[in-house]
Amino acid sequence: MNAEPLGAKAELMQTDEEFNTLAVQHHELEDRLHELTAKHYLSEPEQLEEVTLKKKKLQLKDRMEDILRRHRQEHLHG
Repeated sequence: MNAEPLGAKAELMQTDEEFNTLAVQHHELEDRLHELTAKHYLSEPEQLEEVTLKKKKLQLKDRMEDILRRHRQEHLHG
C-alpha cells in the first residue's frame, strides 16, 4: 500500500466508512504487534496471538487494497 499516493488513502479515510474502519483496525493490530515484538520472550498464548494478529492484519490490508483498486477504477472510468 505504500506505493499508493497518500491522496487516495486520505480521501477514502474521509469518504469510505469501511475503509476508515479497516484502517483503524489495521493500525490497532500493528500497535499490538509492536508491543509483542518488543518483548524478549513470548508465552505460548502470546505467540499464538502474534500469528493470529499477523493474519488478521494481512486480511485487512488485502480488503483495503481492494477498496483502493475499486476507487482508482471509478476515477479512471468515471
